[in-house]
Amino acid sequence: MKQPIITISREFGSGGREIGKMIADHFSIPYYDNALITLAAKKSGFVEEMFEHTDQKPTGSLLFSLSMFGGMASFEMPLNDKVYLIQSDIIKEVASKGGCVIVGRCADYVLRDMPNVVNFYLHADLDTRTDFAIRMRDFPPEGAKEKVQKIDKRRASYYHYYTGKKWGDAKNYDLCIDTTKLGLEKTADLIIKYVDLRA
Repeated sequence: MKQPIITISREFGSGGREIGKMIADHFSIPYYDNALITLAAKKSGFVEEMFEHTDQKPTGSLLFSLSMFGGMASFEMPLNDKVYLIQSDIIKEVASKGGCVIVGRCADYVLRDMPNVVNFYLHADLDTRTDFAIRMRDFPPEGAKEKVQKIDKRRASYYHYYTGKKWGDAKNYDLCIDTTKLGLEKTADLIIKYVDLRA
């Protein structure tokens, strides 16, 4: 395999960002997550804060499908759908340049027709993820568990809306890993070994 293109879908608090950075460092390839928002904002001319506000929030409308398949002009699309299309273009662009690690953004689906792509899904038990949210993301302890669940529900809805697939379904990924069992470093090691075996 040439330099790997690795996508990581993850439950909130399962360590996807940290693990993704370890993997990118190991292979000496670029890492992208929220940086895609910045790239997309610069390319489109939209204000970056607008991307952050709409990011990973599906519209729930039919206009995205109509615009994709009915020939509607792009300016008639809801902003959320424009953001998704621009980010998809950015994902394809960075992946076309060589190996990289991309966290979130439906990257596994966006790059489904590209060779050298390996897709992972990371999950962890709710208590572990809630503790992570409190310690590392400064969530107030009261209501933290509910907020973590709400974020995951939003991610699942976003993924289904733009892909038509179920977020977290093992059929959509090469490997699904419970980071509770291995921890972040060993999970990164496992992914690296898997990618090496695919070479």
